[in-house]
Amino acid sequence: MKVIVDQDKCASSGNCVMRAPEIFDQRDEDGVVVLLNENPPPEQAEGARNAAAGCPASAIYVEE
Repeated sequence: MKVIVDQDKCASSGNCVMRAPEIFDQRDEDGVVVLLNENPPPEQAEGARNAAAGCPASAIYVEE
């Protein structure tokens, strides 16, 4: 699995951080998503998928 974020599309909602804090964080100055792990282990895959599905700006992509 590979996780990709588009910081230019990010709406700074924080949904990704709430769903998968081990994979995502937010910049302090503007709340834009920061990808902590682009290749999460299998036990974090569901969180990555949930974050992508719940992103209001569709700024997160998961390649299986």
